[in-house]
Amino acid sequence: MLFMTAKLDRNKILIALGAVAILILAIILLFGGVTEPTTATVNLSSNDARVDYLKTLGWEVHASPAESGQVRIPKQSSEVYDRYNDLQKMQGFDLTQFAGKTVERYVYKVTNYPNATEPVYATLLIYKNKVVGGDIINTAPTGAIQGLQKAPAE
Repeated sequence: MLFMTAKLDRNKILIALGAVAILILAIILLFGGVTEPTTATVNLSSNDARVDYLKTLGWEVHASPAESGQVRIPKQSSEVYDRYNDLQKMQGFDLTQFAGKTVERYVYKVTNYPNATEPVYATLLIYKNKVVGGDIINTAPTGAIQGLQKAPAE
């Protein structure tokens, strides 16, 4: 058997621990420590605020949500979740920072979607009264899902 021993200098250990503590403090000061996940800054605590928010994005919607409730953002990703989150990332949101958290979901019927033949819905995902994601979905057979911002008229 082979045994190894090392002689540790107490002063060198204290200096090394001090350097590590300074490094950790610097990282906390530079990056702000632990923070809440990123959300849009608009406070959407009321229905009127949510409707107005959608209006700023170019959408006219029914004044009352067609559906509302809570949804839990999955902790584990899947192909479908990853594709949906890619859409969110394109809008400046990222649902991965909300993994395992419960968010409020509000769905509004859109009334000004161009050439709509079937219902179109706007979905807002809200966490602590701030929008953290959402989409517009055209339910027509050839419809699609898109980000919240309405495309300019051509």
